[in-house]
Amino acid sequence: MYTRPMSSSCLSEEQVQHFIKKGYVVVKQGFPREVAEEWTALCCRRLGIDPSDRSTWHTDRVHMPGTTHVNVAEFAPKVWAAACQLCGGEDRVVTPWNWSDHFIVNLGERSGDPWMPAGPDCPGWHKDGDFFRHFLDSPEQGLLTLVLWTDVVHQGGPTYLASDSVPVIAKYLAKRSEGVLPGEFDFKARIKECDEFEEATGQAGDVYLIHPYALHAVSQNIIRALRIITNPPITLREPMQFNRPNGDYSPVEKAVLYGLGVESLDYRPAAPRERIVPERERIQARMLEEERARLAGQG
Repeated sequence: MYTRPMSSSCLSEEQVQHFIKKGYVVVKQGFPREVAEEWTALCCRRLGIDPSDRSTWHTDRVHMPGTTHVNVAEFAPKVWAAACQLCGGEDRVVTPWNWSDHFIVNLGERSGDPWMPAGPDCPGWHKDGDFFRHFLDSPEQGLLTLVLWTDVVHQGGPTYLASDSVPVIAKYLAKRSEGVLPGEFDFKARIKECDEFEEATGQAGDVYLIHPYALHAVSQNIIRALRIITNPPITLREPMQFNRPNGDYSPVEKAVLYGLGVESLDYRPAAPRERIVPERERIQARMLEEERARLAGQG
């Protein structure tokens, strides 16, 4: 039987309210810097780069496959407790929640382009979730995360966050009970409805817990810092509910209600939930087939 984490190890009420109104909260020193440095060193060896020699940096940005997995409840218990609190308790979360070394490495994204501060004209704004039809109550992504494995600094590739975007996406989805496919959001139009923009900077070991409706974007790494993050989502056991008889809403659900300007909502999807096979999975499958054929030919 799952039990909810002790309140003494969770977020303060001020932090919870910040999450509800701004769409994110930061867990400082969610795991030790020394551990982050160990994982970063392994990442650099896997890439074949010297972190102190930029001449060895053979790519500007890369998404690496994961080879090692850890249970967050054991690896970063403070982050686990905070995530469970935001989702309404451990009993509402699919377990185990694992992190991996599926590193997103930014070594110089658009470093030669003129600097663009966080704003609606920056490219790449999006809501995560390329693998399912999106509904207002979708459980596939209960939370997004940004795990900082290195220090992430201004002009060094921090993720941009639109901190007033949760209401924008909530209203958009509430009007579309038939659901929205990943390519149907028109994020360029959605981001024009936002006015508040921030940089997700921090120190190695910090973890951002982000509402699944929050729009975000990759930023430039002008100074060509070594920036390594991962973004593992947490999944809910059941769809979100916006009309709980006992009013026991999670902060994730409260953020949606806050964005819609209502205290409760009777919501029912008007179409079946649907799993989408994203193009990235097709590409990875082709790569795997090619690799197997190549290795078989060498046998």
